[in-house]
Amino acid sequence: MVKRCARAIVNAAERFTKEARHVFNQGRRTHYPLRTFNRYKSHAIHLAGKRKERQQMVSQEQVQAISFRQLRLFESVGRLESVRGASEDCNLSQPAVTQSLSKLEQLVGAKLVERRASGSYLNANGDLFYRRVVRFLTQFERALTQFGVEGGAAGAKGVAARLLRSQVRALIAIVEQGSFPLAAQALNLSPATLQRAARDLESNVRKSLFYRTAAGTIPTPDGIELGRRLKLCLQEIDWGVQELAAAQGGTTAPIVVGAMPLGGSVLLASMLEDFMARAPNAQVVIRNESAVEMVKSLRAGDVDFVVGLLPREDADDLDTLALAHTPYSIVARKGHPLACRDHVTLEDLGHHDWLIGAPGSSRRACFDHLFASGRPAHAPIATSALAVIRPLLSGSDRLTLMTSYELHHEGQGLAAIAYGPISPVPVIGVTTRANWLPTRLHADFIDMIRDHVENELTARPRIAELEPA
Repeated sequence: MVKRCARAIVNAAERFTKEARHVFNQGRRTHYPLRTFNRYKSHAIHLAGKRKERQQMVSQEQVQAISFRQLRLFESVGRLESVRGASEDCNLSQPAVTQSLSKLEQLVGAKLVERRASGSYLNANGDLFYRRVVRFLTQFERALTQFGVEGGAAGAKGVAARLLRSQVRALIAIVEQGSFPLAAQALNLSPATLQRAARDLESNVRKSLFYRTAAGTIPTPDGIELGRRLKLCLQEIDWGVQELAAAQGGTTAPIVVGAMPLGGSVLLASMLEDFMARAPNAQVVIRNESAVEMVKSLRAGDVDFVVGLLPREDADDLDTLALAHTPYSIVARKGHPLACRDHVTLEDLGHHDWLIGAPGSSRRACFDHLFASGRPAHAPIATSALAVIRPLLSGSDRLTLMTSYELHHEGQGLAAIAYGPISPVPVIGVTTRANWLPTRLHADFIDMIRDHVENELTARPRIAELEPA
């Protein structure tokens, strides 16, 4: 009732605005005072704008309401260019296919298919969403195959057709939350409903996904990996809906960027202002974690990509975009006893306390490599937080390792010690998941990072050690 009344008010206000504007344009007067007209006009435009904004925004609830069957039917229509062909392909009636497509278009907030006498064809929005749906279905079946369902790839296709979104959401929530009670709370479901969905999922894949412990029922290692892969699959649909919203001028979900300690944060801080000026409606979330935890977050789909020093070892499931070599320097406060010396030995370095990176970080690996052939230096503090490093260096004779990029941007009050060259030489860049397809906003963001680093490379007199990757 409230929605109908609100809609009627908006329609009346818009109708009044249109008619009144026409009268004024014709040079005639209405019986409304000009002040009253302007007030109603402003209110009508405001209401119309709000309604348009609501139409352009697709809520998370709508996205989660998209069923796997709707996606399979849409893929079939797009591939066969025929509702009739899709109905035969999916063993459904034509009215059922048509109804499913209509519901899908409502949920994504865009028209996807154009019906003609010669068939049903994807429009521009349909093409945009279709590539995401194809990627979702392909990754979905691959995840089930790698999980080890019976029958290999052919069996995975049949299992995928039986799974419901509620079952997949249940597994993902249990994996993320670590327990059934917390997962039920996160999904706002009763424990019985969640357990039923989990049992149905196990029945469909015909393998155990959970086991009992003294602390409760938890997912198996294979179940955790399946949940991770299925979460990445569902992100394709989320991004597809975001691309549709962006194409229609609507709002999109935030870009979630992982910033590696020091280098990544420094690089992002230096270019974010320019990006927000170019894309004022964009939202960016920056997550800071250690290098090891950041890679875990990337693999889990908790961040879209990672900016900072690239991993030292190649991984099949990760892709890297190298931007520049940025050698390490040994850094201390200005006025440090070693800062005024033209030649410093490894023994000299070993006489001072060090601030080192956390285990697994490239900074820690470089420190270990530096003292591998001699007596290890005393390093009681391990941190990658610049807010901790700078005051500890400034107030003592401690030493640490910083890249040339970090020293240039965040080295106020600090100086490089005359020692080197230091190997291995790290590379600053962007790390993504393998086979990741960025949205246009993702691509624009990464392009701006690349352009920013290239501009830094042209300033070689200021950053003498920064070299192209």
